[in-house]
Amino acid sequence: MSTERSSLMTVRPPGLVDVLDRILDKGLVVAGDIKISLANVELLTLQIRLLVCSIDKAEQIGLNWWKYDRNLSSSGKNIELENDELRERVSQLEREIKSLTAAAGASAGKSGRPKTKAASE
Repeated sequence: MSTERSSLMTVRPPGLVDVLDRILDKGLVVAGDIKISLANVELLTLQIRLLVCSIDKAEQIGLNWWKYDRNLSSSGKNIELENDELRERVSQLEREIKSLTAAAGASAGKSGRPKTKAASE
């Protein structure tokens, strides 16, 4: 009887650490919708989705937004800088196109040819 009792004493219910370990390993999804209606007219809908898992598990299922978040990683800041540089380059090219269009319109006006629609804009 003492061996049965000692084996029962060693079996314990899962603790918080065990539960968290299992959740982080397997993942946990909580989903819910809240709808507020008045006289059968839907006024507001809230869709709530929550995923709790480890970073390794998240990468396995294709979630990696933290790699590109400018507040969480240096590569996110690099991407933001690159985007700013590209926006500035596009603006510069637009200015060049506008000046070339204006110059073409001015030369067309001197030659007596009618202006094209693109040149008049």
